[in-house]
Amino acid sequence: MALYAKIAAMKRILIVKTTSMGDVIHALPVVEDILRHVPDAHIDWLVEASFADIPRLHPRVQQVFTVALRRWRKQWWRRQTWQEIAAAKRAVGAQRYDAILDLQGLVKSAVIACWAHGPRHGYDRQSIREPLASCAYQHRYAIGYRQHAVLRMRTMAAMALGYTLPDDLPAYGLTAVVQPARQAAFLALHATSRDSKLWPEARWVALGQHYAAQGLQMWLPWAGNHERARAERIALQVPNALVLPKWSLQQLASHMTQARFAVGVDTGLSHLAAALDVPVVAIYTDTEPAFTGVAGGHRAPAINLGGKGQVPEVAQITSAIAAMPADIFARD
Repeated sequence: MALYAKIAAMKRILIVKTTSMGDVIHALPVVEDILRHVPDAHIDWLVEASFADIPRLHPRVQQVFTVALRRWRKQWWRRQTWQEIAAAKRAVGAQRYDAILDLQGLVKSAVIACWAHGPRHGYDRQSIREPLASCAYQHRYAIGYRQHAVLRMRTMAAMALGYTLPDDLPAYGLTAVVQPARQAAFLALHATSRDSKLWPEARWVALGQHYAAQGLQMWLPWAGNHERARAERIALQVPNALVLPKWSLQQLASHMTQARFAVGVDTGLSHLAAALDVPVVAIYTDTEPAFTGVAGGHRAPAINLGGKGQVPEVAQITSAIAAMPADIFARD
C-alpha cells in the first residue's frame, strides 16, 4: 500500500534530457514506463531546442521546454542570451513538480534542473560522468554504467518513482502520420556527425544496387549541403534512387515509417527509425554500440554491426536484413 501511494502521488513529472538526438530518443521509453504505472501522469520535458521535435512526437508529453545551451555558451556576453535564459527559467519554474528526473547526468543538466520546483532525482557520484552534478539532487541512485543507456534511464525512473522496472523491450510511444502500408523502399541513413563514423560511399552504392535489383528504391535523406552532395553522388550510381527533400524532423519521421527498413550509420536518425518501429541495421565504424547502440522496440528489431575500427561489409548488412522475420516488413 505504501508503494502504491508513492506511485499514485507522482502526478506531475519533469524529464530533463537535453541532448543529443539519439540520447533523447533513448529516454522516451521512460515516458511509456511511467504511464504504465501512473496512467494520468502529467509529463513535461526540458530539452535542447534543436532536438525538441523528438519529445513533441510523443502524444503524452504535455509541455516541451527548450534551452539553447550550445548557442548560449558561444554568445554568453549578448543581452539577448541573458534574456532568453531568464525567459526559460521563468517558464520552467512556473509550476511545481512531484518529481524532476535528470536523465542526462551532467553539470549543465543539473543546473537547469534546479530551475524547476520540486524534488530532483539523479545518479549518484559513482554512477555519473560528472560527479559534481550529483550535488544538485535530493535523491541519488547507484546504477552501473555497464548496461545500455535505455536500461539505465528506465532503471533510474523506476527507482525514483517507486515502481518495479519492467523487464520487456522498450516502447517509445512516438506517433507520426503514416500511409496504410509500407512502400517498396528502404532508408539509407548515410549522414553522421563525424567523418570517422561514415560508411564508405562505394558500399552504399553496392547496397543500393543490391536492393534495386530486388525492386526496392533507395531513399537518401540529408540536412547539410555536404550531406546532400554525398546523397547525390550515391544516387547517381543506384537505379531509381531518390534523394529526399530537406524536411523537418517531424516531416522526415512521417516518411520514415513508410520504408520497409532502414540501414544507418551511428546517427540520431537510426535511433529515430527504431523508435518509429522501422526495422534497422545500424553500422558502427568508430564507436562501440554495446551501451549506446540502436535499441529495437516491441515491434521491430534493431541489429548493430561493427564497432571501433571496424567497417562492416555489404554482405553483413544484407544477411542481417534477410534474417529478420518477414512479417515485420508489413505495416499492420
